[in-house]
Amino acid sequence: MEYHLADLFESVVDAVPDREALVYIDQPRSGTERRLSYAALDEAANRLAHHLAAAGTGPGDHVGLHLYNGVEYVQTLLACLKLRAVPVNVNYRYVADELAYLYRDAELTALVFDGEFTDRVAAAQPSAPRLRHLVRCGPPPAGAREPSPAPVDFAQAERDGSPERDFAPRSGDDLFLIYTGGTTGMPKGVMWRNEDLFFSGLGGGAPTGEPVARPEELAERAAASGEGLVFFPAPPLMHGTSTLTLFIGLNYGQKVTLHRRFAPHEVLRTVERERVTALSLVGDAMLRPLVDALDGPLRGVDCSSLLAVSSSGAVLSRTVREQFAALCPHTLLINNFGSSESGFNGTATSDSGAGEGLRITVHEGTAVVDPDGHTPVRPGEVGRLALRGHVPLGYWNDPAKTAETFFEADGARWVLLGDVATVDDAGTVTVLGRGSQCINTGGEKVYPEEVEEALKAHPDIYDALVAGVPDEKWGHRVAAVVQPRPGAPALTPDAVQAHTRTRLAGYKVPRTIVITDRIQRSPSGKADYRWARETAAREGVQV
Repeated sequence: MEYHLADLFESVVDAVPDREALVYIDQPRSGTERRLSYAALDEAANRLAHHLAAAGTGPGDHVGLHLYNGVEYVQTLLACLKLRAVPVNVNYRYVADELAYLYRDAELTALVFDGEFTDRVAAAQPSAPRLRHLVRCGPPPAGAREPSPAPVDFAQAERDGSPERDFAPRSGDDLFLIYTGGTTGMPKGVMWRNEDLFFSGLGGGAPTGEPVARPEELAERAAASGEGLVFFPAPPLMHGTSTLTLFIGLNYGQKVTLHRRFAPHEVLRTVERERVTALSLVGDAMLRPLVDALDGPLRGVDCSSLLAVSSSGAVLSRTVREQFAALCPHTLLINNFGSSESGFNGTATSDSGAGEGLRITVHEGTAVVDPDGHTPVRPGEVGRLALRGHVPLGYWNDPAKTAETFFEADGARWVLLGDVATVDDAGTVTVLGRGSQCINTGGEKVYPEEVEEALKAHPDIYDALVAGVPDEKWGHRVAAVVQPRPGAPALTPDAVQAHTRTRLAGYKVPRTIVITDRIQRSPSGKADYRWARETAAREGVQV
């Protein structure tokens, strides 16, 4: 057995076949609930894998997962891995043109999709000449245009497939693609080897302890651990952070709970009912509505089982963390630091203070380097975060971007991240923000994250995004798009600016402000800076 995600999953299945593996709750959409043991989930994945194989899908073929969270997503993911096919996550918010690009760029040969996306699949499919097999979950909407070739019904595909686990040997070199949209540009496919993803993104089977020394040890630990942990990845599985949380739970031989979509009240009711111990989110956009529910209509819901709430992909602000801590003082709040290109990098330990970045505890493979020469910067100097060791091979179909981001030095593979940081004499890293979003205003550099943190400290501000807009005098000026808290007194641009001046240097204070009913983010809660920039340029009020 190698460090391959399917091999490792199957070894856990054999060790704890009767344990509950997956609980899917489709509330409030239909009230559907499904519970699968490890053995049942394994058999379901085997059936779909055999169907895909019979349709011509084999090792190295790329299979798109254009799905909401659900049993079918997990089943398809595992089926691909069992076949040595390459799973490809598809953002279900994409419209036809974006889907056409992703289908074509990823060179999909098969696609599993939810029925409600039928029209978009039909519009995008002709642009993907390799796409030859479609499997549809659920009926299409009335009047939807049918794609060609005609989709196979998911339930029928599962019934037709053999339940046997009779697959060819696998390799730790087999690919796993994670498409990431980032904050700018078209989506890029990050190429992970199974072995690298296991050790970097999944902590080698023990993200809070010592990684396993051999593949067989994972199942041994799962059998010895007993039951009791319940993992709940709340963001969409189409984003890497949720998929990694799913596999961490399965690697432990524990229960994983899923909802089709994020609904704050239902999340809290599930925490109470399923005795969830670990809840994963993405930033304030997910934690703040939970805080509002706990402090309002769901006051008194039992969250005593909740040992940890973690955020990846977006930082939890100090203001929202303090509000949650007051409501759930027994729960550990964790700001994880990582990306689709690097897996897990470290954990934020504290804020450095308003406008001074976020301190993180990093592992020994992390450094702050000069982005041009790839040499470590001196303490206090600004550089880019880089990670060595179990890192991706590069970007699928993009050698130029791969050369910009991945490099070799001192006999090791490195990935150069987009995060700008400094390091002190003791080796503590302080992350200042994403370099691609840095605003240069009159020669001064402003990172959106620090301004957003200051804005969210205002009691009447629910959410905020910050971007740079063109300015004739300064090149760019700081602009903020602000969403007031429901029921709060009317906010004015002058009041927003006055509040920010008490927390940040003058050149960081927003000069253009938009007050809006809703801030646009991805389904996982990640910032949409392109939208913020366009909105500020179009609707902003200068103050």
